[in-house]
Amino acid sequence: MDNKITITVDGKDQQEIKSGTYFYEIAQKYRDNYKTDIMLAKSGNVLYELGNKITKSMDINFIDLTNQDGVRVYSRSLSFIMVKAIKELYGIDTKIYIEHSINGNLYTEVYQKGLTVDEKFLSEVKSKMQEIVNANHPIERLIVSADEAIELASKYGMEDKSRLLAYRRISCVSVYKLDDFYDYYYGYMLPFTGYLKIFDLSLYEKGFLLRMPSTKCLYAPETYDNFEKISKVFMEQLDWCNLMEVKCIADLNDVIAKGGFDELVRVNEALHEKKIANIADEITARSDKVKIVLIAGPSSSGKTSFAQRLCVQLRVNGIKPQAIGMDDYFVNRDKTPLGPDGKPDYEGLSALDLKKFNKDLNDLINGKEAIIPSYDFITGKRRITGRKLKLHKGEIVVIEGIHGLNTELTKAIPEEAKFRIFVSPMTQLNVDAHNCISTSDSRLIRRIVRDYQFRGNSAAETISVWPDVRRGEEKNIFPYQENADVVFNSATIYELCVLKAFILPRLYKIDKTMPEYIVANRLIKFLDYFLCAGTDAIPDNSLIKEFVGGSVFNV
Repeated sequence: MDNKITITVDGKDQQEIKSGTYFYEIAQKYRDNYKTDIMLAKSGNVLYELGNKITKSMDINFIDLTNQDGVRVYSRSLSFIMVKAIKELYGIDTKIYIEHSINGNLYTEVYQKGLTVDEKFLSEVKSKMQEIVNANHPIERLIVSADEAIELASKYGMEDKSRLLAYRRISCVSVYKLDDFYDYYYGYMLPFTGYLKIFDLSLYEKGFLLRMPSTKCLYAPETYDNFEKISKVFMEQLDWCNLMEVKCIADLNDVIAKGGFDELVRVNEALHEKKIANIADEITARSDKVKIVLIAGPSSSGKTSFAQRLCVQLRVNGIKPQAIGMDDYFVNRDKTPLGPDGKPDYEGLSALDLKKFNKDLNDLINGKEAIIPSYDFITGKRRITGRKLKLHKGEIVVIEGIHGLNTELTKAIPEEAKFRIFVSPMTQLNVDAHNCISTSDSRLIRRIVRDYQFRGNSAAETISVWPDVRRGEEKNIFPYQENADVVFNSATIYELCVLKAFILPRLYKIDKTMPEYIVANRLIKFLDYFLCAGTDAIPDNSLIKEFVGGSVFNV
């Protein structure tokens, strides 16, 4: 007799199935209930690959490309067939580096003697990928010993993966097989290549973009803008990582294991100091006209520490900064406009009294005295405290806030009087050559640590609000990043091995009964790749001290 189990799909459709049925078999029956092909299964707060078998009774929901977890699966699976296609075309020893994400598309570089990345190359790779997709090959997940996984990685010319796996204290590893090709990936995969119908390749910088759908662009490859300033910073960081010989987690672990961590920290912090000093020099060179410095960036970018370090460098150059808080220009709480959800939109530009803000700034740059307000977050009202400000010779206003790059914020201020800075951690450290690290995850890790250390928030609380934080950034910050005069990359190459010790105890408190478990489990698995390092070598003015504590600044 067949072993029958009971499943309930989408909370309403209960049925008996044979134990051992694949999730993708059930998903196919419910495809029309979703906007796109189904990417993953979910039961409770646990994710399952569609290639897994259902072996117990459970409630099942499915995830498509409207969910970021679904996009991750698509991206990872598409990367797999791209790597296979390139190695099949140009040789197993061809080096492929998936470096970072641009608008959800993956920037990739390829190295092989005599190979040029041009339109002919892209056409050949795209045709081979399409051939693999059309064949609908299975993508098999295999459990092998750690030694076997290391041997496979070496066989296919992926030395970085061999070293990464050597640092993991586990006996078995999941690898993926596509025809006769094996690779190791961090995260879930699709069961068949036929799911990956939507993709494109476009030349970009020294390599190309692997383009695919996103939560905002479901039925075509995501578009991309040539963010020249952001791209320049990414490429500079890539060059710096190459110079330091720390491109992936295995490289960082090697540095720690060989006792070189302190020197790595010192060099990284010196780079930050040099970059900040250069920005101060740029402002100083224009100080005859620039009177307002506007600093913006996404959550947990280290903006507060950056602003204070910049002020120190400005003082070195003989410029005295005066700080104004953008939050002090909030309209009274009962006047806050409502968002689409009917709730007060505190992050929208219209939550600020722009008329008063621009008048005060204009008065200051014209040598007049301005009465600076203060916002009382308890009463929800702005009040006048009597703070009067007037810019004297050699003084400048520094303002930190999410809308700093939006031209509408300071519409009444002459452009030549403003200097805009975008601060964001854009890491170039990767898991390995085929698995890049999400800058959003890096920021979330920073924020979980800081929120627990200084705001008394649990990891679950921080994770629960993170989607709203990200939506606010997508609306109010990232569309304006190219308006910046300069971009400062606040990432440090070493930080995740330091933050690991602070965050893991917080993440382990999130169990499978909690909706935040999916994110917590993903972060735990990710951080498992890193060796731990302490904070002793980190200087007290480091941006990282804003998150772990011990900063000399008021953060």
